[in-house]
Amino acid sequence: MTMDVEAEIRKRRVGELEGSFGFLTEQVQGVHKDLLRFEEKADRKLQDHDARFDRLDRDLKGFRTDMPKIVGDTMREVLREQRGKP
Repeated sequence: MTMDVEAEIRKRRVGELEGSFGFLTEQVQGVHKDLLRFEEKADRKLQDHDARFDRLDRDLKGFRTDMPKIVGDTMREVLREQRGKP
């Protein structure tokens, strides 16, 4: 009789462990799926931001190229106006 009780206790413990393991496995799978979705969204947002920064960089380079002409034209206009005054 002692052997049957010990065997039953072992069976129950193993069953409890298997149940807990199954529950944890489902939880980890859910978290993994959520993490993959998050990673995909983050990658898309990063690509969008990269495109924005590339556009901003092009605009700034154009501004650097145009800036000397803008300043020069403005200075010439101001000097002309000052000369025209008595």
